[in-house]
Amino acid sequence: MSKMIGVVGGMGTYAGIDLLKKIADNTEASKDQDHLPVAMLSYPGRILDRSEYLSGTVDENPGQAMADIVRQLIDTGACIIGIPCNTAHVEEILDPVLKVIPEGCTFVNMLQEVAAYIAGSYRDVDRVGIMGTNGVYRSRVYDNYMNKEGLETIYPDEDVQYSLVHPAIYDMEYGIKAVSEPVSEKARIDLMSVARMLIHDGAQAIVLGCTEIPLAIRDKEIELTPVVDANNVLARAMVREAGSTG
Repeated sequence: MSKMIGVVGGMGTYAGIDLLKKIADNTEASKDQDHLPVAMLSYPGRILDRSEYLSGTVDENPGQAMADIVRQLIDTGACIIGIPCNTAHVEEILDPVLKVIPEGCTFVNMLQEVAAYIAGSYRDVDRVGIMGTNGVYRSRVYDNYMNKEGLETIYPDEDVQYSLVHPAIYDMEYGIKAVSEPVSEKARIDLMSVARMLIHDGAQAIVLGCTEIPLAIRDKEIELTPVVDANNVLARAMVREAGSTG
């Protein structure tokens, strides 16, 4: 029997939905019964914004609410836990979650999986461009994972991050959180522009390091440079850990 996958949703809501689809897409199945058991709990109102916590705008660590949700998922029988939010993997946010994962269950670390995927799949890549929220940008949360794989990270210039990347995600008129399906043309144009800037700065691969950016950038390559969807990497890893239903 396959182990049940548990997903902490709501960060943002469409990122969780996107992960569920990619879990199904990455599962070898020829009939309903071949698909993996999956539970997702999405409580957007309970989990405070991760970037706002890291900037000091809010005091409550969103990791505490995430840990409570993980407990609920485990109570339902889930044993392979994943969080489709890059910013949530910053150590001080993630720590409360890791403390409630019982022995015998697995937390699938999306950032670790992304770094390992790039190192294993793109042997000629040395420099990786990271696109994400202000929380990812300020914390440099990807750096340790990439460095362990011998990879160097490149981020947008600060003015580009604050004027283009973060608003494309958060702006209440055109950002992906406000306009998700389909995303606004402005959000897509701005994010594609930043990806090209990173490539021109020497990035040999681009990581979509916010799980909502893949809603806007669906390209596998930009200017012949591979684009890595962190949410899809997480889905593949969770399917791997859950085992085959076949």
